[in-house]
Amino acid sequence: MSLPLEETWITLVRHAAEVPRHLTTSGAFQRLIDEEDAGRVAAFAHVVDLRSQREHYHRRSAELYYVLDGEGQIMLDGQTQTLRPGSIVHVPPGVIHAVRGTLRVLVVGIPEISVDDTHYLDE
Repeated sequence: MSLPLEETWITLVRHAAEVPRHLTTSGAFQRLIDEEDAGRVAAFAHVVDLRSQREHYHRRSAELYYVLDGEGQIMLDGQTQTLRPGSIVHVPPGVIHAVRGTLRVLVVGIPEISVDDTHYLDE
């Protein structure tokens, strides 16, 4: 039995091994659930291999970071916290954040994080 949900929502199963990896200046990522699924899922999810990030924030979206592998730090509005496998971090909208270290992280954005909602401090 399914509970009534918004009609546009879908069930979804994707396997990381079948999703292409994309390289960025701060590492690599796999889009498990992304902008193409917007409006049909409750959140977006990426597996990200981070070396470091530029300080940034999102006005509309919250993020959850779950550390799968590696060690490092996350800066949240100027406060530094240590990260290791099993760490989870909630980053509310408007919080300036950046990760330092070499980490593999599952990042969940609620709702999905669009390119136009990523704001860098150095721009």
